[in-house]
Amino acid sequence: MPSNTSVIYLAHPHEFPVVGEHFAAKTNKDFNPVLKDGEILVRNLVFSLDPYMRGKMRDASKASYSAAFEIGKPLDARGVAEVIESKNSKYPVGSIIHAFVGWEEYTVLPDLPTTRIIPDARESKLPLSSYVGVLGMPGLTAYASLKDIGKPKAGETIFISAASGAVGQLAGQLAKAWGLTTIGSAGSDEKVDYLLKEVGFDHAFNYKKRSTHEALKELAPKGIDIYFENVGGETLEAALDHLNTHGRIIACGMISQYNTRQPYGVKNLMNVVSKRLTIRGFIVADFHEQYFEDFYRDVKALLVNKKIVYRVDEAKGVAAAPEAFVGMLNGKNFGKQVVHVADL
Repeated sequence: MPSNTSVIYLAHPHEFPVVGEHFAAKTNKDFNPVLKDGEILVRNLVFSLDPYMRGKMRDASKASYSAAFEIGKPLDARGVAEVIESKNSKYPVGSIIHAFVGWEEYTVLPDLPTTRIIPDARESKLPLSSYVGVLGMPGLTAYASLKDIGKPKAGETIFISAASGAVGQLAGQLAKAWGLTTIGSAGSDEKVDYLLKEVGFDHAFNYKKRSTHEALKELAPKGIDIYFENVGGETLEAALDHLNTHGRIIACGMISQYNTRQPYGVKNLMNVVSKRLTIRGFIVADFHEQYFEDFYRDVKALLVNKKIVYRVDEAKGVAAAPEAFVGMLNGKNFGKQVVHVADL
């Protein structure tokens, strides 16, 4: 068995994680696992990096919806992998699976309900990254939350922050297809051009050059009906001022607040009362049973028929994962951040 390079969790960060201090790539040159009944050994091909993982960088005594990373162990992520050794008849050697894998080249997996075979992965023309992006957790996040919380109606206006990211770019295309006017914010002129020229947003702006308040005042003179929240802080504050009565806030994430000891205090929450707003957070697992089949069928058809675009930012190799993760938290990624580990 060859060596196995993994990213090991070293310490809990209080602000932005630092490569080498909080996590680092290490190589085990004596990797020779012996499988127990029910286990499989997989060769990881691609895995996902997502903002929610920052919340896993904490002491395990702090309860949350997702288990904390363990100090001294590899970090984990949703990934696509090839089964290369199996003691589980459900996953024969050669199967391509979607599973929670380590940030590493090889992972030993127990029999978990979150593991599933991707039946057409070898034959499909879709890149493997699709199964951890547009057809994976970020895609379901956009599709289900927009339907269930946003309750979009043709003719309404939606504002999406972090609109060129893993969730935002699909949410915008779905909203547009369902008859909404779409407004997106992003952190560079290049990302704004992508939103306007490729993704098909009606309006987009660079929040680093123009305040969200001023942009929405011009681009949505009659207000917004839905805010797809990915950022928090001042962006949320501006959206609250521009939401119409009975507006809906899909609270997907608040990445501006993940790496600070001094969270921003939103000052205009009285809008929630006076405008009778709905603001609802969620975890994507909330929607899996109700929406996954429809989501996978609908979005895969759109993707195969080139009715939607989906940009991926791919880091090369396990050792590149820590820097890519920190870059994503700083908004340096362009599209869905993944790590390419090996070719199929």
